[in-house]
Amino acid sequence: MAWKTPRIREPLDEPALYEYAIGALGRRMRTVAELRRLMRTRVEKSEAGEARIDAVILRLQAQRYLDDQAFATDYTRLRQEGAKFGRRRVQQDLQRKGVHEELVTTTLNTAYENVNEEALARQFLERKRMKPPTNDKESARVMRRLVAAGFSLNAVYKVLRAWNAPEDVLAAVEAADLDAAEQTYED
Repeated sequence: MAWKTPRIREPLDEPALYEYAIGALGRRMRTVAELRRLMRTRVEKSEAGEARIDAVILRLQAQRYLDDQAFATDYTRLRQEGAKFGRRRVQQDLQRKGVHEELVTTTLNTAYENVNEEALARQFLERKRMKPPTNDKESARVMRRLVAAGFSLNAVYKVLRAWNAPEDVLAAVEAADLDAAEQTYED
C-alpha cells in the first residue's frame, strides 16, 4: 500500500480559526496552552499567525469559553472524585496541560485541603479492584500503582501496613526510598 501524501491545509483566517477553536472546545475542555498548540497547526508560522491566535484566545476568554482557572478546578475535582488520584498525579497532569504553577498550587491546596490521603488511596485500590498482596512481588506492584496514582509514600506505607504486607518488603522499600530522596536532595 502506498503512503498517502499529507494534505497541505490552507492557513485559516481569524473567523475560521475561531470556529476551529470553538469546535475543539466543544469536543473537550482545554487550557489556553493546549488550544494555542492546536491552533498553531492551522495558521502560517509568522507574526500574523500568532496575532490571529492571540485575537481568538482573547475573544474566547472574553466570552468565558476559555478559562484556565475553571479548567483547573473542574479537572482537579474530576480526577480526585472520579479517578481517585492523589495530589501529585493531578499536579503533574495540570502542569503537562500548561496550567500556570501558581494556579496549580492554589487549586490543589483548595481541593486536597480536607482529604484523607490514606482513605483516597484505599478508594483508588478498591476502584482498581486490587486485592491485598500475598507476597513481595504483589506488594511491590501495589506500591508502584499507588505511587503512579500520585499518593505520597507515607500514605502508601500506611495502606500496605494495614493490608499486612511483609515488614521486610516495607523496610527494603523505605530504605531504597530514603537513598533516592537523599540522592535527589544532594543534586
